[in-house]
Amino acid sequence: MSLALLGDALLYAVLPAYASDFGLTLPWVGILLSANRLVRVFAYGLIARMTHQFGVRTMCIIAAFMATGTTAIYGIGYGPVTLLAARVLWGLTYAILVLATLTYAVEFRAHAGTRVGISQAIQRLGPIFALIGGSWLVGVVGPQATFVYLAIPTAVSILIAMRLPKAKAKNTHKTKAKSLSKPAPIDVIFFLQGFGVDGVFAVTITLIFAREADLSTAVLSGGALLAMRHLGEAIAAPLFGWIADKWGARRIFIVAEVLTMCGFFAVASGLTVAGAIVMLIFRGALASLGPAVITQSLDETSDAIGPLARMQAWRDLGAALGPLVTGVLLAVVSAELQHAGVALAMGAGLIYWVMRPTTV
Repeated sequence: MSLALLGDALLYAVLPAYASDFGLTLPWVGILLSANRLVRVFAYGLIARMTHQFGVRTMCIIAAFMATGTTAIYGIGYGPVTLLAARVLWGLTYAILVLATLTYAVEFRAHAGTRVGISQAIQRLGPIFALIGGSWLVGVVGPQATFVYLAIPTAVSILIAMRLPKAKAKNTHKTKAKSLSKPAPIDVIFFLQGFGVDGVFAVTITLIFAREADLSTAVLSGGALLAMRHLGEAIAAPLFGWIADKWGARRIFIVAEVLTMCGFFAVASGLTVAGAIVMLIFRGALASLGPAVITQSLDETSDAIGPLARMQAWRDLGAALGPLVTGVLLAVVSAELQHAGVALAMGAGLIYWVMRPTTV
């Protein structure tokens, strides 16, 4: 997953600034950067069923080939049709890998939080490398050639996938995974997480800084905070995953969700940097706590892929709708009020989940 993410991570930083080099207009840039999420929303159920049928290792090998291909297409492709096809393919690739990594991580459920947390930390290394090293390489060889070069380390993922262990056969009750089936309470929480962090916060943070600084400084400051999503997850996910295994995921999940809400309230109150740091750290914690809550709520004979796929689908739907709704609302509602609204909605979602303790 870390190697597969190289091209996708850099694309978000490069495509808006070099749209003409790829034969794109700015509206097409927005479509391409959101297309993969929309694909995932409707693909998780199908991919979960395919994973049951063909096995996790086989799906990982397929995804590694697809990731290498999409990264190369970013470099050699030109125009919206080719690049849109690559983004759709990447959406399917990511959906396979996110379910595969979670499946391997929760195989030993007593240590699911720790294993998911370590997995999330390793996954963040690729994007951090891509954003630092890849951004430098763009200035040396140009944006398109950079993606061709990134396809080389991405191809190493194929060799790694081939060495993965075959999943152990278990007598589990396999649930029929459906994309966007009726959300469980925890799915509502993750929908709001995606909507708030990847929507309201990501879209408005630079605009908030631009009120008191020149545009270049605002972009740099906003970019630094957005990069903290990867760093925060790399640090917080394994730590809180271990804590969840030791003291129970449910209670730690509640604490992390409350502190994430506090981060949104702080941004709404004008404490932008402090609020953003708190929000992003505990958003990273929830990346391991969510799967841990689900797996700890299931017995050993219950299948985890279905509930995990459903949770990821609703989170991605929130992340896809968030930027669209935020952009429309900015015409009538300030960024601070939108952050406050997200915090209130998260509080309502948390109460809804706590009041229904027997469901995830």
